[in-house]
Amino acid sequence: MNLALLLERSARAFPRQPAVALGARVLHDYAVLAGRVARLAGGLREGLGLLPGQRVALVMKNCPQYVELLFACWQAGLCAVPVNAKLHPRELAFIFRDTAAGACFVTADLAEGVAAAQAESPALASVIDVDGADYDALLRHAPLAPADVATDDLAWLFYTSGTTGKPKGVMLSHANLLAAALAYFADVDTIAPGESILHAAPMSHGSGLYILPHVIQAACNVVPESGGFDEAEIFDLLRAHRGVTLFAAPTMVKRLVAFAERARPECTNLKTIVYGGGPMYVEDCKAAMRVFGCKLAQIYGQGESPMTITAMDKALHADTAHPRYEQRLASVGRPFAGIEVRVADIDDNPLPAGEIGEVLVRGPTVMAGYLNNPEATLQTLRNGWLHTGDVGFLDEEGFLTLRDRSKDLIISGGSNIYPREVEEVLLRHPAVAEASVVGAPDAEWGEIVLAFVAARPGMQVGADELDALCLGHIARFKRPKRYVFLDALPKNATGKVLKTELRKRL
Repeated sequence: MNLALLLERSARAFPRQPAVALGARVLHDYAVLAGRVARLAGGLREGLGLLPGQRVALVMKNCPQYVELLFACWQAGLCAVPVNAKLHPRELAFIFRDTAAGACFVTADLAEGVAAAQAESPALASVIDVDGADYDALLRHAPLAPADVATDDLAWLFYTSGTTGKPKGVMLSHANLLAAALAYFADVDTIAPGESILHAAPMSHGSGLYILPHVIQAACNVVPESGGFDEAEIFDLLRAHRGVTLFAAPTMVKRLVAFAERARPECTNLKTIVYGGGPMYVEDCKAAMRVFGCKLAQIYGQGESPMTITAMDKALHADTAHPRYEQRLASVGRPFAGIEVRVADIDDNPLPAGEIGEVLVRGPTVMAGYLNNPEATLQTLRNGWLHTGDVGFLDEEGFLTLRDRSKDLIISGGSNIYPREVEEVLLRHPAVAEASVVGAPDAEWGEIVLAFVAARPGMQVGADELDALCLGHIARFKRPKRYVFLDALPKNATGKVLKTELRKRL
């Protein structure tokens, strides 16, 4: 089934319901949105000459065009590649080459970085500013009916760094995304026509995935005029839209709570905050519920099973009388309906309740594999299970508690950062003999990137030099926030750096 049919269905049933808004202003109802998508799909195929199955990169801050471009790609039988807007041009170039993207849509603020990446991407023939004349020209093409696609055809390529630091393209099919959208209704929340989702988190990631369930129910996709997260703006928009849901990383929830405690804004139209993408401490959950009421829902997922491994809905958050209420709040909830979750030993054998092991996942939301990376695919999907790299335990009621993430992964403000990628950049400096990157606890961001560095004998290096080096090779959010300089890094008998010892020094 083509995901574009979801929009067509809602446009027929609820043609006058608001579909897309910029700030407080509704831009399109469902009938208009469906018409724009059909014409834009025609422009992609006829105007740009893209062929079924080709990839279209979206390097954009949050904007109204995100919604119509996703559905236009699917309507035209193309695969969307939503890209983290914070990436460095070199990282963009890798993604363009890996996907052989034939076209890229940009917002003006990101055009310079895309232009630099295009120079290294021979297949990328068209770069189009979504606010420019070329985009308007695509909307003047004859409408195209939804393409006939197989359920396992690719719909979304999601790029997530691997533990080696090399980005990996998670292949998500139409069937994967449909299963994830339907799972939302089963275990996260209900949606009614006329309600809304506020896209304050990146639409290239979790918030964008939640476009689908909201389109299924003819809800309005609201994009802040800032294109991102601003506490005052969010509370202003709560007055303009009803039944508002937003997806937020824990650090965003904490900032909303702090603002609300200071300013006491009107929150009547706030319906649900879905949080995920990092650990949320029990006290922070309680603080959010004191301020907003029982409006929290939690999801645990990863790109390889998008937004859909376990969940804890608002009713479970509100069940304060349960004897294990505190333990439940500290968990990441129960497996989604239709998703199998196993905690396993090193041989993938299931462990009994309470025993700690790796979290394995199986179900219709699990990716087809990694693009152009069969070795990583075999390793991650071995024995028919997605190996998350996360460590935790299941209790007798089926609630999953994470004890650790994959050994080295850092989650800062909801963004995944893999230490080796940063370490490899630091080691480019001629004065750096050793570098090891870990996550340091941080009250606002959950974790920050901290680098332990040892210089070569007789040489010196400073934080400013290393900052400049990082900014030349990786995205700004990945660079270390702190540096600790040592004479040598602690190692075991085989010469491996002992990150456990480094973490003790924090």
